[in-house]
Amino acid sequence: MKIAGTATRSIWLGPDGWSVGIFDQRRLPWAIERMTLRSDHEAAIAIAEMATRGAPMIGAVAAYGLAFGLKVDPSDAGLAASFERLRATRPTAVNLLWALERVRRVVQPLPPGERAAAAHAEAGRICDEDVAMNAAIGEAGLALIRAISARKGGQPVNILTHCNAGWLATVDWGTATAPMYRAHDAGIALHVWVDETRPRNQGALTAFELAEHGIPHSYIVDNAGGLLMQRGEVDMVIVGTDRVTANGDVCNKIGTYLKALAARAHDVPFYVALPSSTYDPATLTGADVPIEERSGEEVSAVTGEGGQKVTVTRSPVRNPAFDITPAALVTGFITEAGIAADAKALAAILAR
Repeated sequence: MKIAGTATRSIWLGPDGWSVGIFDQRRLPWAIERMTLRSDHEAAIAIAEMATRGAPMIGAVAAYGLAFGLKVDPSDAGLAASFERLRATRPTAVNLLWALERVRRVVQPLPPGERAAAAHAEAGRICDEDVAMNAAIGEAGLALIRAISARKGGQPVNILTHCNAGWLATVDWGTATAPMYRAHDAGIALHVWVDETRPRNQGALTAFELAEHGIPHSYIVDNAGGLLMQRGEVDMVIVGTDRVTANGDVCNKIGTYLKALAARAHDVPFYVALPSSTYDPATLTGADVPIEERSGEEVSAVTGEGGQKVTVTRSPVRNPAFDITPAALVTGFITEAGIAADAKALAAILAR
């Protein structure tokens, strides 16, 4: 996609062909700043402190981080230490562990001297595959938007989304946003309601992306979605996800569950977009997913441009970063393999 008019991925190789560059998402949308990662420590810090975020994206960064660690210490002990350092950064999104395990499977049988290069190459493949999967998600979701547009006689399709499941959260295209980009590029009129997504206001990243692409949108407070659905101003909801369990439960950014409840109450279709790397058949239900609890300061203090913080309360704070949307509230799953109506269909199409 484009940032400041220039086509780019959200992660790229540095001039040395080994380090990788990413956007410091803590500074967006106020400033476009890039940072370079050269070690597993730097990769782990970038993930933990949310300089980079989004389930597929942190998987890609972790994969490169493991390669960086192996360059320093390619022994079995070094592999285990780097793997654990990166795994421990964030517990909820399954892509991180999926990417680390995929790289480990590739390098473990190899002699130590070959491990770092093999890990680096595998991380590159993970990135390329993510782009292809998200592009395919866009094609699958385009059909849904086109059908609504046809029913509305070409009037704008109003889509509500939550958090940022765009190209900044992936290597390119995004998950929830990919169908929107494809629809817009195909000439379909649409308008996107973008939830602010407190406390980190990640919806601002989605708004930033959509503005760069020229897609009409409105930035709204998290609690406005129910009213908009009640008034018939939302035609569909598309969200991303950090993990979908075997029974079809959806773990996504806190607040997603409430959107799904409102959508069900007002007969608004609720779709979840995900690549196969986010599907976790080994975890049976949403109740089994570890929910990340982040610092209460993210809620009790508001951070503005330039990093200035204003404390809004000194009361005790709980800050769960994710919630669970039961499978029964999901209209369908948008994947690189097509649309699945339920957990059984999702397992079947991703097994092909």
